[in-house]
Amino acid sequence: MPTHTFERPRSPHPLARGISIVELMIGLVVGLLVSLAAAGGAQLFTAAQRQGIGVGSGGSGAASALASIKTDVANGGLGFFGSSTYGCTKLNLSVDTVVAADGIGFSPIQATRVGSNDQLDVMYGSDVTAGASTRVAGVANSSAATVKEFLPGVVGKAVVLAPQAAGTPCLMRTVTAATTPTATDKQVLTFGATGKYNQGSFTTTPTYPADSTVSIVGTLRWHRYALNGTNLTMTQVLDGSSVTLLRNVIGFRVEYGVSDASAGSTTLDSWVEPNEAGWLAFDATSVRRLRAVRIGIVVRSAQREKAENDGVCRASAAKPVLWGNTIEPDVTDWQCFRYRTQIVVAPMRNVVYGKGA
Repeated sequence: MPTHTFERPRSPHPLARGISIVELMIGLVVGLLVSLAAAGGAQLFTAAQRQGIGVGSGGSGAASALASIKTDVANGGLGFFGSSTYGCTKLNLSVDTVVAADGIGFSPIQATRVGSNDQLDVMYGSDVTAGASTRVAGVANSSAATVKEFLPGVVGKAVVLAPQAAGTPCLMRTVTAATTPTATDKQVLTFGATGKYNQGSFTTTPTYPADSTVSIVGTLRWHRYALNGTNLTMTQVLDGSSVTLLRNVIGFRVEYGVSDASAGSTTLDSWVEPNEAGWLAFDATSVRRLRAVRIGIVVRSAQREKAENDGVCRASAAKPVLWGNTIEPDVTDWQCFRYRTQIVVAPMRNVVYGKGA
């Protein structure tokens, strides 16, 4: 007789099995560790990003500031050159009743070493006709000048009277009236007492004999670049207003590019610092050798970087150097900061073109 075996039918859906408390705790711990690692990585990335942005913005800011200074310096001397002689080694200049220069030594470009950094003064005329010049007919003085050639549209503009030879101060004047020349009468420029540059009194107010120079300046610009703490500032000397061009600057240096002293040399042969012998001030001989100005700045990052695990900062391994000179940082923990050096060269085209070889 056949034997039948009865089996319980299997469920198509086996019973679901839950996770144990141990597995749950392990999962929570692993998740926590992953979260902590991600947060730490994000923090490190954010700090590195901040530091990178800080260094990058400092570099781009330095480049922009130097580009502005280069443009300004390239205009230096406009209105003071254009003849075969350079007589403006001294200057008489007043703004309204305030005397800004009383026979002081003068150069349209002048760098001065102040402590471990430099101060750069730039002077030029703003008018597109600046540099147009003529010769004095007869004798010119602080009140009027009769000129040999017609100077158009000069009323309200500044002109500079310059002697034929160095020694006598140049004189800045505002033209308040000008006659129209005729076939028999030359043009007369009048410097009335109401003129912007006509009101000051000087120790010596010279006269200018025939063949002295009268040059159009337009509106006089006198800009001074220097460090105020760690801010690179530009000051308009004639009115005292000032603007900050760049922050966190620890070094600002200037060098002159000059030709060789031998006769006939026209190329840029060497760079000299403004405190070197023979270059503390320009004269009629040394100004002929000026070809360019080189300007360098060192910028420090605004944010201090953290020390490494051993407690030592290694953001910078050495102090910054500019033209072989070590630039001393303004902080004692200087290794914790990064530094960026920027250099620009500005050709002195007005000096070169105006003076020739």
